[in-house]
Amino acid sequence: MSRGRGPLSRKLIALAGALVLAAGVVAGCRPGAGGQVVFHAEGQPESLADWHLFDMSGGRMAPNARVLPYDLNTPLFTDYAHKLRTVWMPEGSTARYDANEAFDFPVGTIISKTFYYPRLEGEARDSQRVLRSQGDEGALPGGALDLDRVRLVETRLLVRREAGWVALPYVWNDAQTGARLMRAGELVSLTLVGADGAEEEAAYQVPDQNQCAGCHGSDLATRELHPIGPKARHLNRDHAYLQADGSTLTANQLARWQAVGYLAGAPVAAAVPRVADWQDRAASVDARARAYLDINCSHCHSASGPGNTSGLWLASDVAEPLRLGRCKLPIAAGHGTGNRRYDIVPGKPDESILTYRMVSNDPGVMMPELGRSVTHAEGVELIRAWIAGQHGECGDTG
Repeated sequence: MSRGRGPLSRKLIALAGALVLAAGVVAGCRPGAGGQVVFHAEGQPESLADWHLFDMSGGRMAPNARVLPYDLNTPLFTDYAHKLRTVWMPEGSTARYDANEAFDFPVGTIISKTFYYPRLEGEARDSQRVLRSQGDEGALPGGALDLDRVRLVETRLLVRREAGWVALPYVWNDAQTGARLMRAGELVSLTLVGADGAEEEAAYQVPDQNQCAGCHGSDLATRELHPIGPKARHLNRDHAYLQADGSTLTANQLARWQAVGYLAGAPVAAAVPRVADWQDRAASVDARARAYLDINCSHCHSASGPGNTSGLWLASDVAEPLRLGRCKLPIAAGHGTGNRRYDIVPGKPDESILTYRMVSNDPGVMMPELGRSVTHAEGVELIRAWIAGQHGECGDTG
């Protein structure tokens, strides 16, 4: 039987991996060819194109030079929208690693998230009928999108300026040729069509700037905006990066960020926290459910977040059963309880407030309060299974 590698051996392996990644930096950080990114230190540019984040030629939307695509282990649910996420930092600027919170990004950072849906075959480019799926239809290697196969809805930017983060929502036109700044948000009517042909109407809401602050202002003490997704536990996964010769290089995202100079201070991936992929059936129901609640709920439901008065804290590292809702009486739910007594009743999802609010589309009841107009049926199914697998009786929480 082989013996475990010592600390020096592990460091040498990590260094070798970093050198391999660094060898592909020039190519792997540059799928697009539409010019250099422009950082606007002030003002609110009216067009997404003013930032030069993407190349829109050749029937593709591809990240420009040094715009790095990334994914999350478990993404936030937004009416079944697919998302292309990217990050860009000025030359010589580096984010500082944090094991629990969003990284400390330098001034000049631009984080983008483009929301899109796969097109239905035969539908016109401006059709509101789109495919409801959770696959990768329309996605190309290296973070590019096939514009003949996707319907772009919006691109949100988080921009790190001297005074802090600024949120800017851009909405794509029907012709899919450009996106304009919509400070007041926008309501986009869509018809989500499942693989079985079933249809569901969605009133997709592009948030206004105040609503952006409602989610990203995750610290009540400071009221400052912060990124939600770019945290170690969400980023610790592999990603396929496009190389200059058209091949792909699969690498851990945190290692890649370090190799291209976008991250400093991160330990090797094995020492970094990681949440599960909520769709990974090889992972336990508990791990999948905790990851789902973490990304969808914990930016509000935490000790410092806007939902702290509820007493329900849903980050993946919370261990106290009562904080997670087990046999916890609601504090500020109002009529959102649906006449249910506890946030979670072990073994009884139908008697739990948590699932009731996840199913509801009533604006006064539904959770999350923002970001969806339809119920995430698969997410609800997962949380129901998680609650159904819990044991005990309320009144006997030991």
